[in-house]
Amino acid sequence: MVRSMTGYGRGENTANDCHFVVEIKAVNHRYNDITIKLPRFMNGMEDAIRKRMMKEIARGKTDIYVTFESFSIDNVIVKVNEPLAIAYIEKLDELEQKFQISSNHKLDLVARFADIITVERAESEEDVLWTALLPALEQALLKFVEMREKEGMILVNDILKKREKIQQMLETVKQRCPIVVMDYKEKLQNRIKELLSTVEIDEQRLAMETALFADRSCIDEEITRLESHMIQLQEILQKGGQIGRKLDFLVQEMNREVNTIASKANDVEITCTTIEMKSEIEKIREQIQNIE
Repeated sequence: MVRSMTGYGRGENTANDCHFVVEIKAVNHRYNDITIKLPRFMNGMEDAIRKRMMKEIARGKTDIYVTFESFSIDNVIVKVNEPLAIAYIEKLDELEQKFQISSNHKLDLVARFADIITVERAESEEDVLWTALLPALEQALLKFVEMREKEGMILVNDILKKREKIQQMLETVKQRCPIVVMDYKEKLQNRIKELLSTVEIDEQRLAMETALFADRSCIDEEITRLESHMIQLQEILQKGGQIGRKLDFLVQEMNREVNTIASKANDVEITCTTIEMKSEIEKIREQIQNIE
């Protein structure tokens, strides 16, 4: 199965008074770059999540977001910084005496300072958290992979259509090749007649010049290699798997052969056809950049 590098998946699960939501997003990237964003108290699970993801992902820029919500009071610890609170109250008393202001709400005022009362999450057993997190991760990963495979099939179908267009244009080039040599011989013969109207044409020399032109402009090898690349392209797409880098190399070779055909053919019609072929190859190359 061919997979696109772009995808999205979301999963959630509630267990052991914990609710987890996992989101996975991915876009094109040359390498396998995985970024995991977890609540700080869960940093110890990052390696386990990464290993699970790498079993399914070979390429792409992947971001994983994990959010956590607790339904148990046992998971929360409220801490009071008493020394700091006493220091605040003493300073407030000094201000009261200095400015002769009386207040009965010093406790309310002190409690508003963020560093007086802090809320921390109680340490939970890692295996308990992992048991609650894993189903959400697997659910998100399943949807993520399904989307990648669906988009992958769309890419494959599009590439195969473009391949068919290139194949048709290549057939046009093959049919044109013998005509090119005959046209050259006829033009050369007519040109000689124009320049040397009173001199008899040396048919042997004419045949030699035509043969030299045919040799210089011969593109049989390039056509054969290009046809081979086209067959490989279809086979690789049908086989599937992690084929992005292999296809990228193959398309470079296809483009190289088309360039050589254009430079050697010495024919306007073939040149125009190769321009269209290069356009389709470039479209394939752009699509391949999104294949894992």
